[in-house]
Amino acid sequence: MEALRIGLVGYGGAGRGIHARLLREVGQEVAWVVTRSRAAAVHEDWPAAQVAPDVETLLQHAAELDLVVVASPTGDHVDHVEAALAAGVHVLVDKPLATTAAQCRRLVEAAADAGGRLTVFQNRRWDPEQLALRGLIESGRLGRVHRFERRWERFRPVPQDRWKENDPEAGGLLLDLGAHLVDSAVQLFGAVRSVYAELHARSTPATDDVFLALVHRTGVTSHLQAGAVVGAPGPRTRVLGEHGAYLVTTFEGEATPYAVLDDAYEEGRRPGEPVHVGWFVRGSERTPVAQPSGGHAELYREVVRWVTDGGPPPVDPADAVRTADVLDAAVVSATQGRVVTLA
Repeated sequence: MEALRIGLVGYGGAGRGIHARLLREVGQEVAWVVTRSRAAAVHEDWPAAQVAPDVETLLQHAAELDLVVVASPTGDHVDHVEAALAAGVHVLVDKPLATTAAQCRRLVEAAADAGGRLTVFQNRRWDPEQLALRGLIESGRLGRVHRFERRWERFRPVPQDRWKENDPEAGGLLLDLGAHLVDSAVQLFGAVRSVYAELHARSTPATDDVFLALVHRTGVTSHLQAGAVVGAPGPRTRVLGEHGAYLVTTFEGEATPYAVLDDAYEEGRRPGEPVHVGWFVRGSERTPVAQPSGGHAELYREVVRWVTDGGPPPVDPADAVRTADVLDAAVVSATQGRVVTLA
C-alpha cells in the first residue's frame, strides 16, 4: 500500500488515540501534527514528524501533503476543513462533520467546488457487530425487521473534564455518539421520516443522556440511546425481525451485567467454534453469530485507495448532512416536546 504524506490536526483522544493508532496499523506515516501542548507525545510516536502550532502553519506546507486528517474539536471543523480544501489537499474529518446541518451543507458545497476531496470518519460502519448485522439482514435470516435498538451507555458518575463534556454547543453525546448511532441506523434501514427525542444534561454542561426514536421511510423503527450515567448499561444492540432477533450484549469492554452471556460462551468455546459477535435468538434458543472479518482500519485502507487512485470517497459527506438533519430535528423535538417530521 502506498504511503501518503499525512497532516494530522489535533493530538488528543481522537487524534492520538484513534487516528494515529489506525494510521500506524495500516502502515502510514504522519508527517505533520497540529498541536500546541502535545509535541512531546508526537515526537515519541512519530520521531520524524514536524509539529505546527496551528492549521495555518500546517497548510503553508500543503504541497508536501496528500491528506489532512481533521481531529480537532467539532466546533473548529468548519474553519479547518474549509482551509484544507482551499489548500488543495484531500480531507478526512472526524465525525460529526459539523455542529449543524447548515454547516455540514456548507462544507459539502465547498468540497464539491474543490473536486470532491472530502470524506468523513464514520468508522462504526466497519464495526464487527454492524457487519454481522448487515449480513443477517441481507441473508434474510432475520426476516422483515421492524425494530432496531442500539445503546451506547456507560456508568461515569464522575464525568471527565474535557471539551466534549463542557461545551454545550459542539460537545455532548448527541453530536458525539449520536452521529454514529444515527449513521448506523440509516445505513441499515434507510432515510428517516420522523424524529422524537429526549435530551438531558444530567452530570455535565453538555448533553449526556440521549434517547431517539426514529421512524424510517421503510417502516422500521429505531430506538437509539446514549448515556454517561447508566448504572446498568445494555444490551448493546437488539434487532427484532419476523424470524428472530439479533442480540449484542457487550461492547468494547464496557461494563454491563449482560456480559455473563458472552463470558460463558467464550470460556466454554471449543476448538473450531467461532469467535462470536452477538447472538441470533428465537425465544430461549440462542445461537452465536460468527464475527466477520473487517474493522476500522479498513476505512483507512479505503482512504488511501481514494487519495491514490481517485473514485468516490469511502464515506459520502452528503450522508453526514442527512445525519445532521436528524440530530437538528432531535434538538427541536426535545425542546418542543413533539415529533418532528423530516421533508
